[in-house]
Amino acid sequence: MLKAYVIVGILTKYASNAHVEVDVVCQSDFQVIMCIFFAKGQNMLRVISGIYKSRKLKEVKTEGTRPTTDKNKEVLFNTLGQYFAGGACLDLFAGSGALGIEAISRGFDSCDFVENNFQAVNTIKANLLSLELKQPIANVYKTDVFAFLGSKDSQYDLIIADPPYQLNRYQDLLDLITSRQLLNKGGIIVLESDNHTDLPQEYRDLVVLKEKVLGSTKFTIYINKGE
Repeated sequence: MLKAYVIVGILTKYASNAHVEVDVVCQSDFQVIMCIFFAKGQNMLRVISGIYKSRKLKEVKTEGTRPTTDKNKEVLFNTLGQYFAGGACLDLFAGSGALGIEAISRGFDSCDFVENNFQAVNTIKANLLSLELKQPIANVYKTDVFAFLGSKDSQYDLIIADPPYQLNRYQDLLDLITSRQLLNKGGIIVLESDNHTDLPQEYRDLVVLKEKVLGSTKFTIYINKGE
């Protein structure tokens, strides 16, 4: 039986390193051991739809990051309208840049990616390079999100924020975005949070358009109803 445990250990270690799920079925019959290893698919990021559909993206290899899954990303963008006729996007706490890249792939003219983690910034740049996305279409800012919002005077049509859940500064984000008028009339803000986070249904000119709960994740989608 020792050999079976060794085999299972090797497969489990391999799957952990490769970011795959593992099912191991071991059966003993007259000292015949059969171990079946099923790799259910790597948890690799990819572009879901649009001009860069199916292109693979690098993940940020740090423990503090929590990438939006492809499934959740697909649901989010299908909810927003699937495809877009131009506009400017802002991807806050951008991580790998997957959400902003998805927006460009589906029709946005440009995206600003804001991220303060050095490794994440390098990952964003690598993903943009692999898709040959350059300025002025894709712009990367290595800085604190709140400092960026406090100094920016551009306006956007879509703002996506996926902060660390424990940060819990969603109202600060809404306050900066609205007070500095960074969102165009009719523009959309998407806040990603855990499913227990309660966000206001209205905030100044912002009104909740939809809420989507996907497992432990919640997307709160605001629209700017201002004049």
